[in-house]
Amino acid sequence: MALADFLASLDQLSEQALAAFAAAGSQDALESARVDFLGAKAGRLRQVQQGLGSVDKSDKPTAGKRFNEIKALVEAAFATAQENQTTGDNRARETLDVTVPGRPVRIGRLHPITQTIREMKDIMGRLGFTAVEGPEIEDDWHNFEALNIPLSHPARDPLDNFYLGVGETMSDSPLLLRSQTSTVQIRVMENAVANTPAGESPPPVRIISLGRVYRPDTADATHYPMFHQIEGLLIDQGVTMADLKSVLRLFCQSYFGDDNTADDEVHVRFRPSFFPFTEPSVEVDMNWRDAKGNSGWMEMGGAGMVDPNVLRAVGYDPEEVTGFAFGLGVERICMRQHGITDIRALYQNDVRFLSQF
Repeated sequence: MALADFLASLDQLSEQALAAFAAAGSQDALESARVDFLGAKAGRLRQVQQGLGSVDKSDKPTAGKRFNEIKALVEAAFATAQENQTTGDNRARETLDVTVPGRPVRIGRLHPITQTIREMKDIMGRLGFTAVEGPEIEDDWHNFEALNIPLSHPARDPLDNFYLGVGETMSDSPLLLRSQTSTVQIRVMENAVANTPAGESPPPVRIISLGRVYRPDTADATHYPMFHQIEGLLIDQGVTMADLKSVLRLFCQSYFGDDNTADDEVHVRFRPSFFPFTEPSVEVDMNWRDAKGNSGWMEMGGAGMVDPNVLRAVGYDPEEVTGFAFGLGVERICMRQHGITDIRALYQNDVRFLSQF
């Protein structure tokens, strides 16, 4: 084959290949053009290469150099076409159609118990109470002894508590999951006394503690082995039961009432009771009218004047100060507010249920 004819065939193939790559409108069309021109076995560039053997020996260096140039040119054209198509596909996928309805964003929300706790903290904060926390694993002293609960008291029964074990020696206090948030009150008063300079009286205490408590109750509509309490404590000079009732009534008015609720529609009543750490002790009932006009008394928890033995145990002088304490069930208040009839619904993690709040 004459050199001129071989070079002409290379130029013709180059023009056709570049045109085919540029005209390919899809990945499939581009792949088909690649096979046609650059196929390893039957590609047209391969066929032209086979004609190199018929070129005169003296012209083969020139023919081979030109062949390599055309091959590089065709391969580069294919690579450019492939890159342009990929960029175009990505651009098409990234195109935003503003007329298409958007996908609703699923936004999380606070658990109803968390909402209740935060609102309680806010209300009691406005009444002058500071929120404090304490450990959930307690010793026998803070959970029982300091609260005037003797060894013979049924509240210490292993069947009524989650005991975890004993200390390093048998004389150490046994550990347990706290059965009440009153343990925080003991720790706060102990700390106040410990930080009081010698010869001075311990300062007044005005705190609330909110947290989990544990009792091995069988789960049913109104009981659960883990639940939450809000515990309030006020220690100062001249504190009386009237102060206790006023605080609880203000709390009830603020939490369950609204701007349209008259003061005489929210009531708090006390029923005589007994708790080892308060004397006298009362059960607290609350009555309010909801948005549907329904009303009724509901037991909310226990309260009373702090027993003098508790004050002595932590270092306060019951001849100088008095105080009141109260404990309310957070779940009970949450259930009453939202009309929930089964406490277990709060812990089943059913998104359909929780999304209502």
